[in-house]
Amino acid sequence: MNDMKRTDVISMLAPLRRYARSLTRDATQAEDLVQDTLVRAYERRGSFRADGNLRGWLLSILHNTFIDNRRRHIAEFRRLEQVASLVETTAPPEQESRVRLQQVQTAFMSLPDEQRAALHLVAIEGLSYQEAANSLKIPVGTLMSRLGRARATLRGFEAGADAAQPSEAKRPGLRIIGGRDV
Repeated sequence: MNDMKRTDVISMLAPLRRYARSLTRDATQAEDLVQDTLVRAYERRGSFRADGNLRGWLLSILHNTFIDNRRRHIAEFRRLEQVASLVETTAPPEQESRVRLQQVQTAFMSLPDEQRAALHLVAIEGLSYQEAANSLKIPVGTLMSRLGRARATLRGFEAGADAAQPSEAKRPGLRIIGGRDV
């Protein structure tokens, strides 16, 4: 029974969470810190003495993990500051490119869901046609058809056509059998 009490990590979660919250001042960061602590404790379980205090050992690991993370963030911030000082501080105006990017985004977002998903997986994520088709659980031919329609709609946008509506002039008229042509 004494051995079970000594290694009952679950009962230590509340104190670990409280201490982590106290250090980070953020619930999400505190949960991440507790998880990192438990991973480190598991990796270093051989260093825990049989007669040791589990609570103290875990709180010590949590504290050291917090300090390590803080040092890492400070070092990263300093590196970013150094890089920022080397970068040119002026940039040419980019209003036109921003407007253009917003227009392209609007056209892309106006595509039907299945076309947008197919185009995103292939053009943005770089998946092969087969990988994208597998991801969407559709045949490759269906994927290629969706890509073709999406690209045609975006080309229409480039040509100045409405990105959301395909041109009616390009569609052949339908003939109703047993009725009259419209």
